[in-house]
Amino acid sequence: MILSINKPPSSICLIRLSAIGDVCHVVPVIYSIRKFWPETKITWVIGKTEYGLMKGLEGVEFIILDKSKGFKSYYQINKDLKNRSFDILLNMHPTLRANLVSLFVRSKHKIGFDKARSKDFHYLFCNYHIPARKKQHVVDGFFEFPKAIGVNDVAPFWNMPLSKKNNKFVDKYIDKSGLNVIISPCTGQKAFNYRNWPVERYAELIQFLSRNYKANIIITGGKTDLELKSAKKIINLSTVDVTNLIGQTTLKELLALIKASSFIVCSDSGPAHMATTVGVKVIGLYASSNPYRTGPYNCQDLAINKYPEAVKNNLNKSIEDIRWGRRIRDPYAMNLISVNEVENKIREIIKT
Repeated sequence: MILSINKPPSSICLIRLSAIGDVCHVVPVIYSIRKFWPETKITWVIGKTEYGLMKGLEGVEFIILDKSKGFKSYYQINKDLKNRSFDILLNMHPTLRANLVSLFVRSKHKIGFDKARSKDFHYLFCNYHIPARKKQHVVDGFFEFPKAIGVNDVAPFWNMPLSKKNNKFVDKYIDKSGLNVIISPCTGQKAFNYRNWPVERYAELIQFLSRNYKANIIITGGKTDLELKSAKKIINLSTVDVTNLIGQTTLKELLALIKASSFIVCSDSGPAHMATTVGVKVIGLYASSNPYRTGPYNCQDLAINKYPEAVKNNLNKSIEDIRWGRRIRDPYAMNLISVNEVENKIREIIKT
């Protein structure tokens, strides 16, 4: 504990704007705090897209930052927070945008990351800092925040809100008597973000699922050109009857779909962590990033981990000799994962 608290705080503000996987990781922090201090009011400053997934989370007030509005969004945040103060601010997002938001949060106790995990001068925007820890999963790193204020009973617990309408949405896509597999082939479009498995291998995997298990296969993702083109190519190559929902679901509908599925296959992306929140098994495909840091928290045993090999190939080093969490910027790194390895993980799931 870095902040001595004699009584439960009346209010806590939390900043984590993005991304989808990271806001999923925040949920157990909130539930841990609420369990320890049920009367404490929690306000979460969150991005507009991410709010679409978190809307309705029990016991949380949301203040939304719409980054598409530029500086107007900060004006609105300041307006929303004006004349308010909080006992504690947990700034769980070490970015310039979150640092700017923190300036509008009135609190004597602003807790942020340690120097090693700080970016964009984040360290200077906080007057308390969580302790430096080595080789933590992102979830465990986030748990340092409630521990810093005396909440030591933390647990990876999620209770994601889904409406009847969200759950009803899946009825026309899920085969209730068969194997339902979600394929989420793409990660976010960022420069040098080489986390996508080759579409040809997804197509081969789909053929395996159809041939051996007569699986009901659903491809999901957003509306970007990359996702739309990838799905089209996968379907054309697989020559199998596949449901293509690329760009056709809200985040809530996608969560409901994942919840109703048997398992999901994806690389290091938001849907892997969405699946974790609803207790669905994830076969995570990892080569350019370290699954022990960013992999599905409850499915590490199902992750295919080629990260050490990719590190060796590209840096001629072992993972012990590089910065924790360093990404491998190699467009061919994901080729290290074979279709056969994914098939073996599927067999492992089906046997259990």
